[in-house]
Amino acid sequence: MNEGPAQAARLDRAIGLLPATATNIIGMVGVGPFLVIPFMITTMNGPHILYAWIAGAVLALCDGLVYAHLGAALPGSGGPYLYVREAYKPLGLGEVMSFVFICHVILVAPLTIASGGVGFADYLRFYWTDMTPLQHNLVAGALCAGVTAMLWRHIEDVGKLAVVLLGVVFVTIGWVILAGLFRFSPVQAFDFPPQAYQFDRDMLARLGATSILAMYAYGGYNQVCNIGEEIEDPAKTMPRSIVLAIVVVAALYMLMTIVILGMLPWQEAKDTRTIASVFIARTFLDPQQGQLAALVMTVLIQFVAAASLYALILGYSRVPFTAARDGHFFPVFARVHPTKHFPHVSLLVVGLGSIPFCFFTLGDLANWIVQVQVLLSFVWQCAAVILLRERRKDIPQPFQMWLYPLPALLALVLWLYVFLSGPWQGLLFSFAYLAAALLAFGIFKKLRRAAKEA
Repeated sequence: MNEGPAQAARLDRAIGLLPATATNIIGMVGVGPFLVIPFMITTMNGPHILYAWIAGAVLALCDGLVYAHLGAALPGSGGPYLYVREAYKPLGLGEVMSFVFICHVILVAPLTIASGGVGFADYLRFYWTDMTPLQHNLVAGALCAGVTAMLWRHIEDVGKLAVVLLGVVFVTIGWVILAGLFRFSPVQAFDFPPQAYQFDRDMLARLGATSILAMYAYGGYNQVCNIGEEIEDPAKTMPRSIVLAIVVVAALYMLMTIVILGMLPWQEAKDTRTIASVFIARTFLDPQQGQLAALVMTVLIQFVAAASLYALILGYSRVPFTAARDGHFFPVFARVHPTKHFPHVSLLVVGLGSIPFCFFTLGDLANWIVQVQVLLSFVWQCAAVILLRERRKDIPQPFQMWLYPLPALLALVLWLYVFLSGPWQGLLFSFAYLAAALLAFGIFKKLRRAAKEA
């Protein structure tokens, strides 16, 4: 393999704290929370889904501190790929762990991007009532292709656009919260059934299953780690952007849930697939005005869905690029656009690779996305921060995890709990994919050895 030109490719550091935080937030607040609330109510069998939001926020914050520590120490493109490669190197596992992570991205990135496209198309049904399944799937695929085209630009323009998209995200969620604050019933919002106060085995099982959906909505707080090579002053910017994004989004999700359930009975809310639009319509006394407002809300939610895809495709596209540049993946992925200076091959593969998965439902995608990530990435990241701290004294670590190592250990336990609480099909699929990734690593090593001998 001729890896010289790829090794020399470098990206520009042009993203400060505001666009970095914006990238994380719009990666988190896609269409997810507007779709998963009804599923969360069904899984919990009641309105007490605040438990799952709180549990998810705790897990996200602990895991976010893991990424903050690792990201400040290794601020390069590809994020977790770099972390496991360097952290597990003293154990002789750096190469295989990084390869498994790349394989995980090749699957999870298109699945996650496709779920945003599917959510966009789901909300389109609010005003396109006779949309066929094929039309639904084609719309989702077209969105993924369109957002990929939007990222065909210089990174400075990407950062500026992320801030604009963040403004629309705040307008959308802010409208839901403010509209509900003047009309919602606190008594109804917190009218939890008796089983909500009985933390028995059934309750804990429901909480774990619901937390999977919550973490699907929280996912994205680590997006900035994937573009670490393009972050200004990463030792400060990356930890701050991660913690800020988690705190802001957790507060918004909880407030939004309270006001929605304070107006819509949970028995009705659990069967609604366009819950935010229905909620906004209910805040108006005039049905016609309410329907018009609901249409506007639907359009805003769809814009938010597109914005989240923007952040996801941006972050994920840097992972295969970095791996290929380092000689651990196919060299074609290391190519950088000659004038716009972004990894265009990797961008196209990650963005357009999501289109076939747009033919699955959101329910098919959400649980498996989280479970695959837990087994192939998240639990290893929690151990990586400890290995890096204890075994890699040669690497400067400017940000030290608060209360080290407790957040990493707590995140590890919670991730395993969430993983085992999911459907058995997801468990089986995750282990099967891990086995396939290890097999692929063996094949890759043989091909690389043959190329060197040739």
